[in-house]
Amino acid sequence: MIAIIDYGAGNLHSVKKAFDHLKKDSIIAKEVKDLNGADKIVLPGVGAFGSAIEKLKESNFYDATYNWLFENKPFLGICLGMQMLFEESLESKNTKGFGIFKGKCPRFVEGKVPQMGWNQVKIVSGSPLLKGIEDKSFFYFLHGYYVEVADTDIIRGTTDYFITYTSMIEKGNIFGVQFHPEKSGKIGLKMLSNWSEAC
Repeated sequence: MIAIIDYGAGNLHSVKKAFDHLKKDSIIAKEVKDLNGADKIVLPGVGAFGSAIEKLKESNFYDATYNWLFENKPFLGICLGMQMLFEESLESKNTKGFGIFKGKCPRFVEGKVPQMGWNQVKIVSGSPLLKGIEDKSFFYFLHGYYVEVADTDIIRGTTDYFITYTSMIEKGNIFGVQFHPEKSGKIGLKMLSNWSEAC
């Protein structure tokens, strides 16, 4: 079963609707106890880095999620949910992320911020999530900050928006995407299906 964490700041229903369409068993986890019986976790994200971490802590999801990540259990972070896997974001300088990966999240300094709309993902390295997905496929993005990754070995895809930045990561059972697969039509559904089957 897939548990979609509800900490009050995620695009939950679109994610749930996508898994329902794929006929994948999923629930929206409103309390930590709802994670019981789950074998996969999705951490969606919309909003500010600092307030998201704070809400995760207030709802007791922070420790549960950290432990899940530390044990390398199947996990997908979407947009802000991916950024929170890293050490910090310049959006909220006094707030630490999960720190599973080394890196930080600076703000775009060129172009319209936030980046909003369709953009390409260039495949850097193979991934189970990319099965049946062509290089430079278009996905839907909405973000003003991006990840600067210290360990380039975890990078699976990059995107160009005045700079080239990391838009997809993977290590073990932990996956992260900067874009919104649940809003990316058939190609996004394909990626979510790949993830649910690969983990």
